[in-house]
Amino acid sequence: MPGYPPEDREIFESEALGLYESAVKEQGIRLDDPRIADGGATRRGFELLVRMGLLHRDAEAQVWLPADPAAAQSQVVAPLGQEGTRLIEESARWAKTLGALGNTWRRAPQPEDTSGLVTYLHGLAISPFLNDLVADAEEELLTAQPQTGRDPQSMAAGVLRDIDALERGVRMRTLYQHSARRDAVTHKYVARVTAAGAEVRTLDEFFNRLIVVDRRVAVIPGADGLATAVVVRDPAVVAYLVDVFDRAFARARPFTSTERTVTREIAAEQRAMTIRMLAEGHADVISAKRLGVSPRTYAGYVAELKEEYDAESRFQLGYTLGRLGVTGNDEGEPPPTEGGPDA
Repeated sequence: MPGYPPEDREIFESEALGLYESAVKEQGIRLDDPRIADGGATRRGFELLVRMGLLHRDAEAQVWLPADPAAAQSQVVAPLGQEGTRLIEESARWAKTLGALGNTWRRAPQPEDTSGLVTYLHGLAISPFLNDLVADAEEELLTAQPQTGRDPQSMAAGVLRDIDALERGVRMRTLYQHSARRDAVTHKYVARVTAAGAEVRTLDEFFNRLIVVDRRVAVIPGADGLATAVVVRDPAVVAYLVDVFDRAFARARPFTSTERTVTREIAAEQRAMTIRMLAEGHADVISAKRLGVSPRTYAGYVAELKEEYDAESRFQLGYTLGRLGVTGNDEGEPPPTEGGPDA
């Protein structure tokens, strides 16, 4: 790096700054001052100040006098700013060049006998790939986001990316879990994309994240979670994932619907799923994740069931549900009898 590297800045902050302030207060530093002698406590800071022009020698008075730091500031900061601008421009050129290569590679037919049908992406490589993939969409975009909680910044970027696709005529269908209806950030996103033509629905439970572009490329999480993305181009596997998505989408409820019947059905589905999680004996953390809610919210669901069935503990709740034949799998299951389980 031209000019002054980070190591100089560290020396300046730890040694030179205090020495310069002393020079100002003492109206100079004597040539024989032990602090600036070879091996002195602030020798490195002294040499840096001299090199930056912040100390200049007065031979007649035998002292080092401080100089106006304005000149040194332009000497240090201006080259760094210029270098930063150059690096940003160079980065943009590389991104454009490699992006063009990426488009060529993504659109090329993939031989059936190569491993190119499945690609693994890790960490910081995922988001740029997804942005480019969606930018290449021509006909259809299918997405599933089982859990909410995306930060506003990434959601805002997603809005711009998805609206751009919709304005190009791309059809877009998105699935969330019912819990997304209580997330303010998701509500804002859905309002924007549905106004642009997207269709968004919610389910009580769904498979993990999924993105399918033009029914030719699918992206799913890796075995280690969202830190890895698996890009699938195998036509048979992509067709299978699309079929699973279509079946789930057909069962889902419109996100923007405010009809009381839909609201009641959603509440009933979440209640039934909570019962299934209890019956299957899952830990609260796992149950909450499958419902797409926090463990605290899930505990609230359980508390509501305990109150509904007049149970003082989870054990009593489980016993009562079993005695009544309530499994969470069937419609029209018997409600609790008036006055609790022993009435």
